[in-house]
Amino acid sequence: MAPVNDESDVNDAEGSQATGEPQVDISVVIPVYNEEPIVERALRQLVPQLRTLERPFEVIIAANGCVDQTVPIVRELMETFEEVVLLECPEPDYGAALRLGIQSARGFIVCCDEIDLCDVDFHRRALRRLDHDECEMVIGSKAMRGSRDRRPFTRRAATRIINGMLWASLGFEGTDTHGLKAFLRAPLLPIVDSCAVSKDLFASEFVIRSERAGIRIQEIPIELEEQRTPPINLVGRVPRVFKDLGKLVYVIRVQDKLGK
Repeated sequence: MAPVNDESDVNDAEGSQATGEPQVDISVVIPVYNEEPIVERALRQLVPQLRTLERPFEVIIAANGCVDQTVPIVRELMETFEEVVLLECPEPDYGAALRLGIQSARGFIVCCDEIDLCDVDFHRRALRRLDHDECEMVIGSKAMRGSRDRRPFTRRAATRIINGMLWASLGFEGTDTHGLKAFLRAPLLPIVDSCAVSKDLFASEFVIRSERAGIRIQEIPIELEEQRTPPINLVGRVPRVFKDLGKLVYVIRVQDKLGK
């Protein structure tokens, strides 16, 4: 169990006791959009695997703008798995769903996952580093040396291009910002609250702001293989990503400096 070691952790613990809610050590946050074909299988595999960690946990499914049967399926699974929590965002917005999940999390540690990954091995490796105070955030990188990214070439190329733009425009020093993460909730929550962009680049802003704030970050390699065609078309996302990148550069390079 992670220690209760600052005021916000104490308040969270006291709040859980006051409401009669069970204490949670780990919150796994998974944004989903129209994942009807895989969500049930993924959760039926994930929850028993997380139980092997032998630490109190919750799995927060943050649905954003789903128009298929994803939400009804998750509601039904909540009757089987008491650890599963459902949150809903009205619009298809990955960043807004991820932000809502992190802000709603009750765990001392938050793990961000993807429904087509559900990588408990990453969580186990990340928890070991966080528990031993090696860092405050762990990123599962699909682009660093030692990783195995088996996605289609276009998806791998898109990751490299986005990373290159983040390096060039914002001085990002890592190898990945999107995907698997684990971090201490208390010191990172103010950074989540300060993020200005949503959708695809929310995760990038979160990592870059954390890096610039002096948060100790470790990257570890992961294996990644696509289990289904992405529910949002890659080509259709390009104009929005460029627009959000321009906003992100302006917010961090201009607004943040003016606000100091």
